[in-house]
Amino acid sequence: MKSIKIGVLSTAKIAREKVIPAIQKARNCEVAAIASRNLEKAKETAVHLGIQKAYSSYEELLADPGIDAVYIPLPNHLHVQWSIRSLEAGKHVLCEKPVGMDAADAHKLLAESKKYPHLKMLEAFMYRYHPRWKRTVELVRAGIIGDIKAVHSFFSYYNDDPENYRNSAEMGGGGLMDVGCYSISVARLIFGRKPIFATGVSEMDPDFNIDRLTSGLMDFETGTSVFTCSTQCYKDQYVKILGTKGKIELDWPFNPDFAKPTLLKGVIDDDNYFTEEFEPCDHFTLQAEAFANCILNDEPASLSLEDSIENMEVIDQIRNSSK
Repeated sequence: MKSIKIGVLSTAKIAREKVIPAIQKARNCEVAAIASRNLEKAKETAVHLGIQKAYSSYEELLADPGIDAVYIPLPNHLHVQWSIRSLEAGKHVLCEKPVGMDAADAHKLLAESKKYPHLKMLEAFMYRYHPRWKRTVELVRAGIIGDIKAVHSFFSYYNDDPENYRNSAEMGGGGLMDVGCYSISVARLIFGRKPIFATGVSEMDPDFNIDRLTSGLMDFETGTSVFTCSTQCYKDQYVKILGTKGKIELDWPFNPDFAKPTLLKGVIDDDNYFTEEFEPCDHFTLQAEAFANCILNDEPASLSLEDSIENMEVIDQIRNSSK
């Protein structure tokens, strides 16, 4: 088997507009089926995107013996439930972030996944597969900017649609869960460990009861990370990494324009400025290829569930402290 056949559980916007077209460009993947509780929607999406099969339920898709793996872009409160159902059906799983509603939810998934050691389970933090981020980690690990002292990040957009699940507390909406999880992931990636302490403050939406603005602080013992995320703020993204000898900056670190080159900028020892340019690429495609490779080569998933649980534990700490 030189490629894997992927089924998609739901016709979510991110799947239709970003992830499915990206998977279809991967060298070792085929999007073979899509499921929705609305069969017409599934058929319409299948025709539009050139997908061979459309199912009227997730259960039907999971029962298809021709499907090797599933991609789950469902709302957050359904991630663990359908990841487990997919594993039980013998499918590898690529699930959108965050992997669960909280750390306890994620631990439940880990326990179930251990029953199926031959199946791969991966949380979809797509940014980690972009060559700009891989180069950033390489420079940090090489000590180019010295000892890491601070990671600052910002991620915001504006969405006040009452029908959008990101504005539903019951479905796991809010800024911290939707985009703050990236800032936590980045800080842990750069420092190479979990923070010893995390706290935060949130502004709640009075109608949706979700955090529309959260700022967090993480203590990594030898340095700190601060971030702000929002679902009701002018859209922006950045990450700044500061060390004892220099700094690295990334603009639009999580959603760059795939049609344009991306830049990695930094400075070392006050006056040694550098810029590295990376060819246009789609990190959703790179993520799909990495996921397929770990299946085809029977290698560990590039991001373990234990790592995903650590991210959820920090989310829990910040969410609880903000209350």
